[in-house]
Amino acid sequence: MQIKDIILLLDASLLSSENLLDTPAKSAFASDLMSDVLALVKEQNILLTGLCNPQVLRTAEMLDMNCVILVRGKVPTEEFITMAAEKNICLLTTKKTMFTSCGILYSNGLHGGNINER
Repeated sequence: MQIKDIILLLDASLLSSENLLDTPAKSAFASDLMSDVLALVKEQNILLTGLCNPQVLRTAEMLDMNCVILVRGKVPTEEFITMAAEKNICLLTTKKTMFTSCGILYSNGLHGGNINER
């Protein structure tokens, strides 16, 4: 699966970094707690969250995640979109809930991968 496939599956809108559409989606992590993302993410390159603040993009960048999916119809500011583009992070938004989004991705072969042990 590639990021462009995720757009179709989640009926998502692409907001930044069109150049990453052919990037393979290795595995995903979903959370609204960036502390959990920092503590638990090991190799995932897709982050699903309902948060729209700069900390989300900084966290994704620190963990070499190249795609952030905003769930529940979140609409980020222009500054947020610009920041994602500057960090070369593909930014998507979907009206689906986090639970539904994760279920759709999981049932189509995208899994959570390993996590760091606490």
